[in-house]
Amino acid sequence: MIGLSSEVLSVSQLAGAVKLLLEDTMQPLWVRGEVTGCKAWSSGHWYFTLRDAHAQMRCCMWRTYSQRAGRPPADGTAVYAFGRPTLYEGKGDFQFLVQRLLPTAAVGDQQLRLERVKAALAADGLFDVARKRPLPRCAERVALVTSTDGAALRDIVTVAGKRWPSATLLVVASRVQGEGAARDLVAALRLVNRLAVDLCIVGRGGGDQLDLAAFNDEAVCRALAAVRVPTVSAVGHETDVSLTDLVADVRAATPSAAAELAFADVVEVRRQVYQLGGRLARSLGRRAELLEERLARAGDRLEAAVDQRLSALRHRGDRLGAELDALSPLRVLERGYAVPRDATGRVLRRRADFAPGAPFSLRVSDGVVPSQVSKE
Repeated sequence: MIGLSSEVLSVSQLAGAVKLLLEDTMQPLWVRGEVTGCKAWSSGHWYFTLRDAHAQMRCCMWRTYSQRAGRPPADGTAVYAFGRPTLYEGKGDFQFLVQRLLPTAAVGDQQLRLERVKAALAADGLFDVARKRPLPRCAERVALVTSTDGAALRDIVTVAGKRWPSATLLVVASRVQGEGAARDLVAALRLVNRLAVDLCIVGRGGGDQLDLAAFNDEAVCRALAAVRVPTVSAVGHETDVSLTDLVADVRAATPSAAAELAFADVVEVRRQVYQLGGRLARSLGRRAELLEERLARAGDRLEAAVDQRLSALRHRGDRLGAELDALSPLRVLERGYAVPRDATGRVLRRRADFAPGAPFSLRVSDGVVPSQVSKE
């Protein structure tokens, strides 16, 4: 059994002792590094990270000193920082309390690499707005390139389950920070092109610039640009902007926001369907009323046309009847004429047709008169 010394320190006692040790043994000094993630709080204090190629440390600049420094330095600015090291006891974090901040003439090495990559991608048109594709309205199968251990996966799964429960989320696991993360992301994005999906989300949760470095890698950006379906980049917090955000078709401020962009809201879709159904019913009702009115007008016009046609035919029939009646032999007979016919009904037109003593009939207007040719 491991024995205990006569004095056992609490965590706070140990932290306090380490703080005193740092502050007593190390005098204020100058440190050269590259600023990243500088945030100026409403209190006037600045918090940022100072880094080089091999290490990083958290820094704090109280309002008393930040007011003299002017504007907060941009990410990637190489500076000389004067201050003293200490320990923030509450979280056990090593800190460098900065009193003076002097920008150097050069830009930090990592920022230089970032600018070179950004220039190369811009030259190839990967940032052009014209190549941006719209996201599908109702994506059913979405590929998610991220770490299976990160908060981004949990956030996206939660939002997707609430917004569009029937959707399928295919997780393509990849490291998102540290050595080998860029290589993993490239392989994962190439795998997406072999999947039957409607959309691809790539991203991770928050972190400092070193944590997000893989998403500024040129190979990762080019692999993202080569994905055959629309892409959403959701890297870090809302204030973080990576090169994949510029290459992707759409940039989301957070992983949760990416899920809201990717998946339709089932409640909103239902509301729209109900609205469309009501509009369709009203439109069909108005259309039916319009057709009914048109049919009624067409019926009235047809009835009028038929009546007009029948009236015209009646008038024509009356006219033809009158003309025919005027040409009738009976009308001639009514004027005092008679038509002689022999026994066979042949009309006797000449004197030679009348044989002496031969019988014939005489057709007058009101009947037939039997007659006979006299003998001379």
